[in-house]
Amino acid sequence: MEQIIATVRGFDGALVVVPGPGSDAPELAWGDAFFYYAPDGRMPLNVQPYGTIVTRNYPDDTASDLDPPGRWRVNIHVDRATFRELTGEEPRLLSRRRDHAAADTVLPHPVYGELGWVCVVNPGENATDVVVRLLRDAHDASRARFDRRHEPGRPTG
Repeated sequence: MEQIIATVRGFDGALVVVPGPGSDAPELAWGDAFFYYAPDGRMPLNVQPYGTIVTRNYPDDTASDLDPPGRWRVNIHVDRATFRELTGEEPRLLSRRRDHAAADTVLPHPVYGELGWVCVVNPGENATDVVVRLLRDAHDASRARFDRRHEPGRPTG
């Protein structure tokens, strides 16, 4: 997990937020990581992270069985073509049942798969390189969205 966080921190313009005690984040999110493109180093407003790492089950997200010690999951937003390549399905048309607790396997996110998110529990030998590539691609896509929003002459609001 720390290796992935360090890798993302090395991306140009990356902001990695890891909430803890004293932060504005709810205690449930303490120790998780949120990845943004933010070249000014400030939390972007009204922008979702392009990737996250979660270290425990959330009330509406228990399929990956993250509560046992040492289990965590990286979540990445991907484009439609990449989602199809990785899962064999369209994001909005998921039909196959999967074991979302399986480790080191790229899967549709158990809650947000229909929105184009994939995930990997405890990436290891099989999935770490793919995870890093997907995070790089998601970072680049986030940068492109940022650049479009900040084009000179583009109306704001």
